[in-house]
Amino acid sequence: MKKTNIYHQGELLKNINSPEDLKNLKKEQLSQLSSEIRQYIIDIVSEKGGHFGASLGVVELSIALHYVFNTPYDQLVWDVGHQAYVHKILTGRKNQFPTNRIKGGLSGFPKRSESVYDTFGVGHASTSISAALGMAIANKDGKAKNKQHIAVIGDGSMTAGLAFEGLNHAGAEKTDLIVVLNDNCMSIDPAVGALKEYLTDISTSKTYNRAKNKIWKILGRISRFGQSAQSVAKKVESAVKSTLLGESNYFESLNFRYFGPIDGHNCKHLVSVLSDLKNIPGPKILHCITKKGKGYSPAEKGNSTTWHAPGVFDKNTGEAIKKDENKKPPKYQDVFGETIIELAKKNKNIVGITPAMLTGSSLNKMMKEMPDRTFDVGIAEQHAVTFSAGLATQGKMPFCNIYSSFMQRAYDQVIHDVALQNLNVVFCLDRGGLVGADGATHHGAYDIAYFRCIPNMIVSAPMNESELRNLMFTAQLPNQGPFSIRYPRGNGVLTEWRTPLEEINIGVGRKISDGENIAILSIGHPGNFVQEAQKEFKKEGLSIAHYDMRFVKPLDEELLHIVFKKFANIITIEDGCVLGGFGSAILEFMSNNNYNSRVIRLGIPDKFIHHGTQNELHIECNYDTKAIVTTVHKILEKSLVSQIG
Repeated sequence: MKKTNIYHQGELLKNINSPEDLKNLKKEQLSQLSSEIRQYIIDIVSEKGGHFGASLGVVELSIALHYVFNTPYDQLVWDVGHQAYVHKILTGRKNQFPTNRIKGGLSGFPKRSESVYDTFGVGHASTSISAALGMAIANKDGKAKNKQHIAVIGDGSMTAGLAFEGLNHAGAEKTDLIVVLNDNCMSIDPAVGALKEYLTDISTSKTYNRAKNKIWKILGRISRFGQSAQSVAKKVESAVKSTLLGESNYFESLNFRYFGPIDGHNCKHLVSVLSDLKNIPGPKILHCITKKGKGYSPAEKGNSTTWHAPGVFDKNTGEAIKKDENKKPPKYQDVFGETIIELAKKNKNIVGITPAMLTGSSLNKMMKEMPDRTFDVGIAEQHAVTFSAGLATQGKMPFCNIYSSFMQRAYDQVIHDVALQNLNVVFCLDRGGLVGADGATHHGAYDIAYFRCIPNMIVSAPMNESELRNLMFTAQLPNQGPFSIRYPRGNGVLTEWRTPLEEINIGVGRKISDGENIAILSIGHPGNFVQEAQKEFKKEGLSIAHYDMRFVKPLDEELLHIVFKKFANIITIEDGCVLGGFGSAILEFMSNNNYNSRVIRLGIPDKFIHHGTQNELHIECNYDTKAIVTTVHKILEKSLVSQIG
């Protein structure tokens, strides 16, 4: 890996290559180091792109954690990992940081195979508490003495059910677990729900916290009562909370000692508090108030969603450096966002649902225009699906938009709550296929395989924007049952995409081009790779047929009979896993109907694909335009050899 680093590291930062180096600094120097790290991140991310606001918001917290704790012996678990850039810089990856999210470079998230300091691989929300608890219990045998386990979780991730489950179990186990709640009141989209409001309440209730801390210290100093004075105080504490706060502390009801809220940008104070928490037994939660984009004015004052992952920008002005759009086709997500409004104006029963991906799915457009018919349920995919099911039982037509990789979290709900009851719910799976720089945790590789085995489920994928519109129109027609529409991250292929809405017959594909030599069957966006390859085939005088199947379930069996009777060689192509996917469905059809054509499947192989650009990953997985051309050439060469032989 290339290790040259042209970016200025600052007087203190240049000498920090591990947490041990960090510990050589005086507490008074940590503020300067914070400024240097902040500038280092700004310099690199402004040119390379990446998750920006979250990492700037936890600079002081990250420094304090590594300063106080003995990592990697002490286990530090980051939730999601959007905020882990400082952690990576402090743990021996400073010079490699410019390769972040670039193919062959550092992962954008903590990754166990990358560093011993990355104790748990993350990318999806709300896993940290459960993982850290598992580590703590595993080390409860006494062999690992004084080993600390710390989970760092944001207020957005704290709204998910998995976080609650972890807290509930941790409180019962009474392990020496530390949960650091990074409360910036700002997820990718604004955090929603009762817990968000509660956090706001307690973070502004300085009276309660000041009174509690003062009384606790006084009681601790009364020698004639000793520890019993503090135990007495515990018994009356709920009454004090009721008076000063207005409600019982949620976390302490789960047997967590609650500390805070404290300023998450005061490094010296953080060091002091964390040092104290090390010596307090049992589960504890430290509530830190931070600000996303801290130290960079455009990010502090600007839109939090924009500055979550802003792409390339001018670090001096904060202005985005835009690529030449020049009548560029729209993003699939924007086509979805515009089309659902168009449909909802005609169908009063249509509602939009998303789990904390309001902007990422473009449902923010519907929220702005139809706020009473649009629901952001927070990081709660399971709830999003069952909530949609409940709406459907009352005659509503839910469009539940969830990224393909996040839908994995709600698989049981899809089966049990939607499909089993044959409810009219439309699942719009954004980010289907290889997503690029976010890597293996975010690729939508498995939805075709895991959806097509579910009874009652219609599984479809559009080849272009017009097809997406028509599939959405078809899905909201009466009594279609569970209906999945998956589409990729990024842009489509049509500049004139606002085509009239037309019904598509369920389970009916279409012939794009006729041919004689070989048939290519595609599903979804990769059909456009075939169209590009056709240009090369025409130059070479090759006659290659191309069929856009549109549906993986039900398959267009009438069309497939025609194909298998005519072609001895067939290629399938999909932006999903080849095991159990679209190609496997074609092989099943061939076997069930006693055909014996040769079928070659192109798609995502049976391995986890790491980060890179989408094009780089298509090449790696061997289903880009060049791979299609090469595959056709190999088939024809073999056929020629066989004829000669």
